Amino acid sequence: MKRKLARVLQGASACAVLACTVAHADIGDEVSEYERLEDGQEFAVSIYELLRRGEAAFDAMWTTQEGGGRPLTKGTGGAVSDPSSPLIFPNNFNRISAQDSNGCAGCHNAPFGLSGGGGDFVTGVFVAAQRFDHATFDHNDFTPGRGAMDESGRFVTLQNIGNYRATLGMFGSGFIEMLARQMTTDLRNIRDATPPGGSSPLYTKGVSFGTISRDPGGNWDVSQVDGLPPQSLTSSGPSDPPSMIIHPFHQSGSVVSLRQFTNNAFNHHHGMQSTERFGEGVDADGDGFVNELTRADITAVSVFQAALPVPQQVAPKDRHVRKAIKKGERLFESIGCADCHVPALPLTDEGWIYTEPNPYNPPGNLQVGEAETFAVDLTDPRLPGKRPQPKNGVVWVRAFTDLKLHDITSGPGDPGEEAININHPGGSDGFFAGNREFLTKKLWGAANERPYFHHGKFTTLRSATLAHDGDAVASRQEFQSLSEREQDMIVEFLKSLQVVAPRN
Repeated sequence: MKRKLARVLQGASACAVLACTVAHADIGDEVSEYERLEDGQEFAVSIYELLRRGEAAFDAMWTTQEGGGRPLTKGTGGAVSDPSSPLIFPNNFNRISAQDSNGCAGCHNAPFGLSGGGGDFVTGVFVAAQRFDHATFDHNDFTPGRGAMDESGRFVTLQNIGNYRATLGMFGSGFIEMLARQMTTDLRNIRDATPPGGSSPLYTKGVSFGTISRDPGGNWDVSQVDGLPPQSLTSSGPSDPPSMIIHPFHQSGSVVSLRQFTNNAFNHHHGMQSTERFGEGVDADGDGFVNELTRADITAVSVFQAALPVPQQVAPKDRHVRKAIKKGERLFESIGCADCHVPALPLTDEGWIYTEPNPYNPPGNLQVGEAETFAVDLTDPRLPGKRPQPKNGVVWVRAFTDLKLHDITSGPGDPGEEAININHPGGSDGFFAGNREFLTKKLWGAANERPYFHHGKFTTLRSATLAHDGDAVASRQEFQSLSEREQDMIVEFLKSLQVVAPRN
């Protein structure tokens, strides 16, 4: 089957049939311009060369002659439901269930065409729909997970096959990941100090995550823990404590690290498999290629994203507008918006030294000890953009988030509710129960990272503000009670939080 498949892949080379390792392009080859890194090479090149390589991989337009596509696997990484109908032309691309793009920068390119940015509504993705082979909605297809029927035997619609999500910008994400690591460590230390029969408030960097408790037998009670995803709260008994891991990426707080985000996305969207996720010398997707992306490649892309410029507050020269921004910021805080959109969180203990891998990476991503640790100082002024600097041993990350999950809907049936909860195992009752909890948006680049909300269906900051409900209803009502002029000032303040255009 594999040899037959390799022969029929559109544009496949003779090398593909033999499942050989990706090499440099030869005459007549049609491949991206990205030059692979060999494992270990990430430590041999300069940080600037590594960032250049990472950006090149992010910008690459992957082709079938270098491993692009995944004929026999889904975007989840598992086998297709029907291997007799491989995902080759005309089923190789599918806007809903993916493969849905040729490269990362196809969606992550705004504002200013910057690699690593967000995207227009048209670049959004149907999260969880990648568990289908090739979405067709054909009610004559009764194979679960192939084209129209889900794991429970129900036919899906466009509205419930997955969750439509806006493309997020990754600016400043290295600082965000390091904050999440430190906060996770704090929560774990509190957990570990909680004795059987006791309880402890979970408090880190000025943010409360509720209370964790234990019964006299040592079993863990997380019913009063607040703001963490369910996978961070599971426990099978006293010797199996909840992980307490903060997931700072994805709108539903589902991804631990830039590395996990990168490994997921390369397979899901482009059909490019990394060795650390799928194994060395393994043709996991049946396209005739092995070692499509090395460990060093994934490190380069992860570090590139971690080192992206940090959004800034930009005030125009007009003094009337500047006064409005200052008053708007005070109003933003006084009506309670800053309770969740915490203006700044502190990185301490040299937490601005970003390292790969993340010690909390889930399986399928590089683990500490499996390779030498790579480190980069995120405050290095030689990196792109203006960067926060340590002061008295602290870097204040002005991101306007608490890295917590909140229900900002009015309850079941709210238009903002999602059909699928990807924080539960695929096909489980929790998976199909839907989702109403979302990670507090990082507002530090909000002004020019349109569109707004997890679904990207709001075109203005004002409409997004007015859509807040649930945990945020009091602040939204306070906003509505303000005068029109005061509301305008808050909007003007939010407009000052921007991704800054690169210098010529």
